Amino acid sequence: MCGIVGAIAEREVREILLEGLKRLEYRGYDSAGLAFISPTPNALATQINTIKTVGKVNKLVSAVSKSKAKASGRIGIAHTRWATHGKPSVANAHPHLSGADIALVHNGIIENYEALRAELRKAGYTFDTDTDTETIAHLIHANRAGGKVSLLSAVKKTVKRLEGAYGLCVIDNTEPDKLVVARSGSPLVIGVGIGENFVASDPLALGQVTDRFIYLEEGDIAQIQRESIAIWHKGKKVNRPTTTVKHQTADSDKGRYEHFMLKEIYEQPRVIQDTLDGRVSKSSVLEQAFGINAPALFDKIKSVQIVACGTSSHAGLVAKYWFESIAKLPCQVDIASDYRYRDIIAQPDTLFVTISQSGETADTLAALRYAKKLDYVATLAICNVATSSLVRESDISMLTMAGQEIGVASTKAFTTQLAILLVLAIVLARRTGLTTAQEAKLVKELHKLPGIVEKTLGLRKQIKTIAKQFSDKHHSLFLGRGIQYPVAKEGALKLKEISYIHAEAYPAGELKHGPLALVDSKMPVVAVAPNNDLLGKLKANLSEVSARGGKLFVFADESIGYQSEKGLKVINVPRCSEVLAPIVFTVPLQLLSYYVAITKGTDVDHPRNLAKSVTVE
Repeated sequence: MCGIVGAIAEREVREILLEGLKRLEYRGYDSAGLAFISPTPNALATQINTIKTVGKVNKLVSAVSKSKAKASGRIGIAHTRWATHGKPSVANAHPHLSGADIALVHNGIIENYEALRAELRKAGYTFDTDTDTETIAHLIHANRAGGKVSLLSAVKKTVKRLEGAYGLCVIDNTEPDKLVVARSGSPLVIGVGIGENFVASDPLALGQVTDRFIYLEEGDIAQIQRESIAIWHKGKKVNRPTTTVKHQTADSDKGRYEHFMLKEIYEQPRVIQDTLDGRVSKSSVLEQAFGINAPALFDKIKSVQIVACGTSSHAGLVAKYWFESIAKLPCQVDIASDYRYRDIIAQPDTLFVTISQSGETADTLAALRYAKKLDYVATLAICNVATSSLVRESDISMLTMAGQEIGVASTKAFTTQLAILLVLAIVLARRTGLTTAQEAKLVKELHKLPGIVEKTLGLRKQIKTIAKQFSDKHHSLFLGRGIQYPVAKEGALKLKEISYIHAEAYPAGELKHGPLALVDSKMPVVAVAPNNDLLGKLKANLSEVSARGGKLFVFADESIGYQSEKGLKVINVPRCSEVLAPIVFTVPLQLLSYYVAITKGTDVDHPRNLAKSVTVE
């Protein structure tokens, strides 16, 4: 959630950095700061000057205006911080210093910082903050060996010692013509200018100065000067392509897509990756990303209560299976509009979780306020808007990085919510017996997720073709078993929202308890069939549909070899692990609802009678 901006130019960079921080405010933060290499008062040398504040960027702007001499320079770095180690304070705000020469900003979490801190203390370093980041600054300073080693070499040596996730931007008063950056698990881009260059954690931060960007890849280290950019990967110098980003194709513009909904469906691989960045390392979850107080709160949790509305409630229903199967914790899911109208018995040691795209959903907010009167350990908000009421009023929060979602039918917000909920399940499972090896296996699967979703989007043409068979239908049935039942519910909701076809979902095992009476050739039946222990039972359920003349459309994991036949159309979904299947199988159902709506000619982005954020009860 933190934000990085850096600049090196022949002009003052103060306003560039401040504007960049303003553009990153959407990410959520609790403090902000800048560091410049500035001329000394007699202009015979340079020095590092910092200005830091707690609170919003406008407080930093005010502090800068009162001390412009201190905030001058043609090279500088800036940061918005979300506290993970150490409370929000001026001391803990970035940039962090080591001696008079090194200043750096850092996104991410360093897992082995305590061991490194102990080592550095023995070497004579003192620590003025509670952060993991200060450890990096001192380690770079130590590796400079009194100036005998270049800043670039010192950073290369330092990152080999770091475990966790980081995006780093470093300046050195003894090398005042360079920015050095490094990326592992936290995104960084280089903005390319003419006689000036820039760095940021998001290209959005640099839209006022350039439209050309170099996206650093995992493990890249770069040295940036006014007239040159050099990048290394695993010790070898490499070239990365320069991409032109037209800022009019940002969240508020459809770009090359016909509708916002389709654009947002296709953004899912990127926003899922953005949501995971800085929250997971190569083999573990970085639980401090939930907030500085989160680990102590999680230690107390014995059960989970989820409250949400609509699509977000479906995310909660999926998560219930994860909390029970991975974390071995009981989990209850309630619809927010009903929650506060019954006599709630809050179980001891329960975490109260709210889920909302906007963070302003009236029923969910009311449920949160009601829950605060009950005996919950803590309240956690999973939300897409850092400044929302839900985030502000919860004890801790975790932001999805979906970006602005404009289409009324939620797509990318849903899958990023699921990604966060899976991360939360892993964090809580540490307290209930999950081994390091088991966690590493789950995190390995999470790293695969954006690529599998990207591959799943390749089903577009097949889905567009079968969507035509829904154009004259008035009803549809969606089926799933186990954890896929909430996915079926989400698929049915999407279809009814934007195509106005009556659609409902059932657990496939419930067919004989009523829904089978509705099945005929005029009602398409959609099923999701991942490769799991319930597959055999699901196939038996689907045979019951075929025997009644129902038209089946089955989205099946390609590894199970399910074949199309008369009355049965199989769409093979890319192979994925059981834990990822709810997220992966959601994507083709989104595409199906979209293309059915296109076929019927409805208003995809603004379906009748619906609003994006339900701010009234």
